[in-house]
Amino acid sequence: MAKTKFKRIKRNRPYLNVLDFMVQEKTFLAIVIVGLVLAGILTGYGQAGMWLGFFFAAYATVANDSIQSLGTFIESNKNRKWWVMWIFIGSIFLAVVTFSWIYFDGDVTYQRLLNPDGTTKYPHPENFSFFQIIAPLVLLILTRLRMPVSTTFLILSVFSADTSGITSVVWKSWTGYIMAFILSFLVWYLSYNTIKKYFKSRKFNQSWNIVQWVVSGTLWGVWVMQDGANIAVFLPRQLDLFQFIIFALTIFTGLGLLFYLRGDKIQKVVSEKARISDVRAATLIDATYVILLIYKLFISTVPMSTTWVFLGVIGGREIAVSFARTKKGKKHRKKAGKMIFRDFAYAMIGLFVSIALAAAANADIRKAIGEAIVGWF
Repeated sequence: MAKTKFKRIKRNRPYLNVLDFMVQEKTFLAIVIVGLVLAGILTGYGQAGMWLGFFFAAYATVANDSIQSLGTFIESNKNRKWWVMWIFIGSIFLAVVTFSWIYFDGDVTYQRLLNPDGTTKYPHPENFSFFQIIAPLVLLILTRLRMPVSTTFLILSVFSADTSGITSVVWKSWTGYIMAFILSFLVWYLSYNTIKKYFKSRKFNQSWNIVQWVVSGTLWGVWVMQDGANIAVFLPRQLDLFQFIIFALTIFTGLGLLFYLRGDKIQKVVSEKARISDVRAATLIDATYVILLIYKLFISTVPMSTTWVFLGVIGGREIAVSFARTKKGKKHRKKAGKMIFRDFAYAMIGLFVSIALAAAANADIRKAIGEAIVGWF
């Protein structure tokens, strides 16, 4: 009775929820505050600001994007030792970035940041602004709030030389979301009865585990090719050996922490979806996702929000399953609709925050946005 009364008081007094959050997340908030102070101190100091921003980005990017590249893998392997998954995924990461570093003469981003002719829409600054350094911290906060925002928008936007570096990413990401939603819907709607028939039993052939690890490993490798740029953007466009070692080992260590925490707070975005913990369902989701990423990877070197593509894959699946269900379909459609709307709303929040940070960091972008607003009215 007392517990119900306290919940009613909290609903009427929202500040109690805020206080609860501050108490529960006091360690995290302390880290953010220290990070903001350091960002303020090191703004204008080239090397120091560069490495601080990189360390922030290394964990924030992997932590947020874990829901798409590793979320289903973590969720469907809860019984596995965390360090086994870490060594597997970490080894793939090292292999992928090492190949890019060697083949593209020091570029670890598969030319997402550096064009073949040496030009770039994301120049490496001599001195980092305050807003560039804190961009990963903003991402970390949104991740803690379980918001699946676009890392590409949030971090790359503050380095864009002009608005074209943002609009090209937005367009490629929008088309990726639409394609992912449609493809995932068709796959799950047309094959729902077959999937329901053969996936009904909780027991399955162990070969599914092998298939899933292969698909998940491929997905992770392709993700690194696409989104590694979101971390490397803080570093020179071509890394020397010392810089490459720090880059690789930092992210490798961050992956270990991520697996130790089992995806941390953001993992709930995946956990709440229907039967994602089933290895077979997780494998089909990852297979759909990786096909789209490979397609988008090779048609253009423009960076893309893989978060939006993943949300399209998950959203298409949830809607397809709700339409295909004969029992409780209406109830599931309502629940799926709410989840899709919420995830999409969070992604849009991330986009607006990204544009705000980019405008704060770059006078040319502020001017272009101002002219665009005046033009609309």
